[in-house]
Amino acid sequence: MSPPRLIGTDDWPDDAVRALLTRAAELKAGAAGRSLAGRTLIMVFLNPSLRTRTSFEIAMARHGGQAVVLEPGRGAWAMETRHGVVMDGDAVEHIVDAARVLGRYGQAVAVRAFPSATTWTEARRDDVVHAFARHSGVPTINLESARRHPCQGLADALTLQESFGERPKGRRFVLAWAWHPRPLPTAVPASAAIAAARLGMEVVIARPPGYDLDPDDVAAIEAVAGRNGGSLSMTADLDQAVAGADAVYAKSWGCLADYGRPEVEAARRAPLRSWIVDERRMASTRDGAGIFLHCLPVRRNVVVTDGVLDGAWSRVTDQAENRLHVQRAVLETMLEGEVRG
Repeated sequence: MSPPRLIGTDDWPDDAVRALLTRAAELKAGAAGRSLAGRTLIMVFLNPSLRTRTSFEIAMARHGGQAVVLEPGRGAWAMETRHGVVMDGDAVEHIVDAARVLGRYGQAVAVRAFPSATTWTEARRDDVVHAFARHSGVPTINLESARRHPCQGLADALTLQESFGERPKGRRFVLAWAWHPRPLPTAVPASAAIAAARLGMEVVIARPPGYDLDPDDVAAIEAVAGRNGGSLSMTADLDQAVAGADAVYAKSWGCLADYGRPEVEAARRAPLRSWIVDERRMASTRDGAGIFLHCLPVRRNVVVTDGVLDGAWSRVTDQAENRLHVQRAVLETMLEGEVRG
């Protein structure tokens, strides 16, 4: 049987995700964590991190385990991620060899790898995290890729439950595209929408023309919503979407049709700076008391105004804290009993 993997929560059964969220809430409330003594989590960061790295290191320490952090190209060999290439460039370590070795050293591996491909067709495959899952032989956790950020999505779900109850069915969750100086991956928006859909919420994606998510990701959101009594709709009218909403999640992502063509994409987004979550828009939410969500880091007064981020609407610090608790639950689920004799 293959080792467990967490690439995206839409690959997990609904009851398994609900059990994990219940456990995360218990851990946050002070329940004793199950021991992970003797277990080692090896994290490979091909891209920067603040919350993900810190929260996973602390999570392992709280449960008596150990986390080892590697940054290829900075203290570890630069890594070749393509297959079948002649390695006569800067990279001296192939991803297949690295995955096999790290799987012998630790009981789980976790990988952050933003897309570096020149086409969306290539980037959407999430080759790096899947390569570690195939070749390491141990449980694998996605720390964010082109298409999924599962631990962020779990933290989003826990934050929504804390705000609206365990089953906030029928509440409106707005995923609001926001202007940003450069195109970003679709991992966070897709994962956030999946999280809200699993809770049975009315998911509304507000985005300008040309900024649809990948069709397969839209289908995944719809499938999760359909199983859990939720719904999905899309609009190009941000004000209409936010009016009466219960939760507004601001996040930018790039135009997939322009992927790999930054000058073209920059021209497309140039006139869209009005796509920002501000006090006027949050005041139009349900009774003026809707909650504001963002994964962080966030560009203040670009994606969201200071007044929203520092005001009573904001739940972003709660989201960030909840990363720690959901990851403790993830580690218990995936590492318990995985120590080799």
